[in-house]
Amino acid sequence: MKVSAVHTHKITAQDRDLPALLDAYLPPLAEQSVVAVTSKIVAITQGRLVKAEGADKHALIEEEADYFLPRSASRYDVLLTITRDIIIANAGVDESNGNGYYVLWPRDPQHVANEIRAHLRQRFGLHDLGVIITDSVTTPLRWGVTGAAIAHSGFLAVNNFVGHPDIFGRALHMTKVNIANALGAAAVLVMGEADEQTPLAVLHDLPFVQFQDGDPTPAELSSLHIELQNDLYAPLLKSVPWQTGHGGAKASDLG
Repeated sequence: MKVSAVHTHKITAQDRDLPALLDAYLPPLAEQSVVAVTSKIVAITQGRLVKAEGADKHALIEEEADYFLPRSASRYDVLLTITRDIIIANAGVDESNGNGYYVLWPRDPQHVANEIRAHLRQRFGLHDLGVIITDSVTTPLRWGVTGAAIAHSGFLAVNNFVGHPDIFGRALHMTKVNIANALGAAAVLVMGEADEQTPLAVLHDLPFVQFQDGDPTPAELSSLHIELQNDLYAPLLKSVPWQTGHGGAKASDLG
């Protein structure tokens, strides 16, 4: 796998045309490449911005989150939330590289990923092309953030090895590899977290990626989500006092 970050100008509230940004900065793309776009510039171009001065950050987070833990649950003044089936700090609300604004998570990132893919396929005359929308996430009991994909298009997000033999012939019973998140981690690593000014990346030489001609189906997207009762971390997730936010989920969804 090879990953190359793409330098751009400073993306601000004045930038509202994402396809134009992609056209201005992406190099010619080859077949079976994956383009990574950070969720921040997607959100900025959508106008998903709230002036930080005078804003109630915690109210914003509760508005965006499906579920959140009370402020007193964290020593860092960070709300732990479940938002769009992802455990994420502050429901994705972030002030870094916002130039005086809180940047919210983008609207319908899956739709955006599909649209970017269609645009770039047409522009470069490609058949097999993937797109991921990325963000940074934390890992319990480990310092530091890594990247993840909050939306993908053009390839299978999960490679299922259930039933495949290991090197000694034992059939695997549970192993699935989240390809979208693995690509997101690699892309975010090279895009950086501070003043690198590289919100795009191109990944290629990807023999483990199964490209597909079409957007992810509703069934495929649904299959990425684990119901709480089936989740490995259910004992932890069900033992804390989640409160319902305004992101659209129902309290009953947490079981």
